[in-house]
Amino acid sequence: MAEATKRLSRSANEALDRATNGQALTNSPAIFEGFMAKGIPEAEIKARENVFTFQAWRALGRSVRKSEQGVRVVTFVLCESKQRDPSTGEETIATYRRPHTTTVFHISQTEECKADYRTPRRSAWASRYPSVSTGRSISRSVR
Repeated sequence: MAEATKRLSRSANEALDRATNGQALTNSPAIFEGFMAKGIPEAEIKARENVFTFQAWRALGRSVRKSEQGVRVVTFVLCESKQRDPSTGEETIATYRRPHTTTVFHISQTEECKADYRTPRRSAWASRYPSVSTGRSISRSVR
């Protein structure tokens, strides 16, 4: 569980880093158009300041409210592939960009994360019905 939490926070921090430090502004028209269609004023839409992906909001300690729908945008992800030159046999690394769609959310669609809401190690019914968790006879444990 701890490894999964670390991996999640690492990916969320990477998403935040990409969102705040990226250079391309090619999605700005789509972001403005999408959020203005949702009723958010243009003056309140600031890409890279208050418009982020789900993972980036998690890294900032916020969560997207249930049933909120964001704006779909297309980003281009930098990829690498190893290729062998047929004439020399030398292996080279070729880079290319592939399209990837993602959803961004405005800060008005998020809320502060509450305290840790994970379930405890033993659930509530396990203490009420010990026969299931311990293997004792049901007739003796039910009151």
